[in-house]
Amino acid sequence: MRFGPAGKPVDMKSGDYVKAVEYVAKEGLDAMEYEAVRGVRISEAKARAIGEAAKKYDVLLSMHAPYFINFASPEEQTVKKSQERLRAAVQASYWMGAYAVVFHPGYYKGNSSPEEALKRTIEGIRPVVEWMKQEGVKGVWIAPETTGKTSQVGSIEEVIAICRELEMARPAVDWAHLYARSEGKFITKIDDVIKVIEFIEKELGSWAVKPLHTHFSKIEYGRGGEREHHTLAEEEYGPDWRIVCRGYKETGIEGVIISESPILDKDALVMKKICAEEGYV
Repeated sequence: MRFGPAGKPVDMKSGDYVKAVEYVAKEGLDAMEYEAVRGVRISEAKARAIGEAAKKYDVLLSMHAPYFINFASPEEQTVKKSQERLRAAVQASYWMGAYAVVFHPGYYKGNSSPEEALKRTIEGIRPVVEWMKQEGVKGVWIAPETTGKTSQVGSIEEVIAICRELEMARPAVDWAHLYARSEGKFITKIDDVIKVIEFIEKELGSWAVKPLHTHFSKIEYGRGGEREHHTLAEEEYGPDWRIVCRGYKETGIEGVIISESPILDKDALVMKKICAEEGYV
C-alpha cells in the first residue's frame, strides 16, 4: 500500500514539485499525484527532474489531467480539445515517469441516453490510445475515474467498460465519489469495497489491481451527488476510511491511495496510520 497527496503538501511554502517529492518522502509517504487540473503547464526538463526525485525517494507518481475534458460531448470541437488535453497530460507523465493519468471521462448532457454517452466517450478516447501506441509511450496508463455526480459518465460499470474496450487504460477508483454518487448508500460496509475490487478483477484481470489506483477523502453530497470534499476528522461525513482499508486487507490487493482531503498529506498520513492499525500497510 502506498499513500500520498493529490498535489503538494499543504504546509509547503515552495511551489516546486521536485522539493514536494522530497517533502512527502520525509513525512513517511511514498506516492504523489501531480495536479494538472487547470492545464498541463510543465516543461520536459522540469518533468524529468520531478521523475528523478521520485526515483531517488521511491515516490510513485501519477497525474490528474485537466478538468476541462468531455469525451461524451456531441460537439466535435469539445472532443478534439479533450483529446489534446489528455495527450498533453500523457506526454508530461511519460517524461515524469508517472504511471497513471487520471481524468473525468465526460457528461451525459447532449446524449439521448447514458449508453450513447458511454459509446461517445470510448470512441473519443480511442485516438489518444492510438497516438500513445504510435509514439511508443510505455509505462503510462490512462485512468478514467469514477465520478461523484450523477450527471457525469463515471459509474464503476462505465469505467470498467472504458478500460475493457481500450488498451492502455486502467480504472481509477474514487471511493468518496462512489459514496456521493449513490447519495451515501454505497461504500458503507466492507462488502461494498470488496464488491468493487472483485468486480474490477473479474472484468479486467488481476493487472488492474496491481496496483489499484484510488482516491479518498470524506465527502459531502446532495441530490445529484458530490458537493465538497472534507477531512477525515469531520465525522458527520462519509465514507469511513477504516472500512475501505479493511476491504483492501480482505482482498489482499495492492493499493495506491491518493488523499483528496482539504489537508492532503496530513490525511494521507492518518490513512496510513489507520491501515497500520488494521495490519495492512
